[in-house]
Amino acid sequence: MKISQKGLYALQAMMMLTRRYSQGAIRIRDIAYEENLPEKFLELILLELKNARIVESVRGAKGGYQLRRPPAEIRLSEVIRLIDGPLAPFGDAEQLRSLITRDADHRALYQVFLDVRDAAAKILENTTLADLMNKPTAGPGRRGSKKKKGESTVLPMTVHAGGKEGHD
Repeated sequence: MKISQKGLYALQAMMMLTRRYSQGAIRIRDIAYEENLPEKFLELILLELKNARIVESVRGAKGGYQLRRPPAEIRLSEVIRLIDGPLAPFGDAEQLRSLITRDADHRALYQVFLDVRDAAAKILENTTLADLMNKPTAGPGRRGSKKKKGESTVLPMTVHAGGKEGHD
């Protein structure tokens, strides 16, 4: 699975907006502080999410950003596709199907790649922000634990290489 740092930041911000969904609009500064995200970068991400009609902005003293739809209606796949593009970890599905058809010697390998791609896409398509709030956390004290300033989150699925991204 490929996800950029920007995609991870977007998902973290969306989770924070989900946790505080009933509280109305949240200021960018508060999202950035609570999630330990760079404020300027977060502004660009939230603008992208706003343009895609996933979040909305509220002006004024009580202004900020809030989810445009209930968390149960926002799928992880929607956010990831918006920020990072297609979900495919091994190239696009059509390319893999073509390889399965024409490369008999490696057909089984390409079929496994297609199956992995389809399974990852299915999980992301069937997981909403509300689902994330209902999942038990791994490890003691995970929820609410704060990272120190400058400490980054490292996930095995995060890709920072300058290579080309796969396509659905």
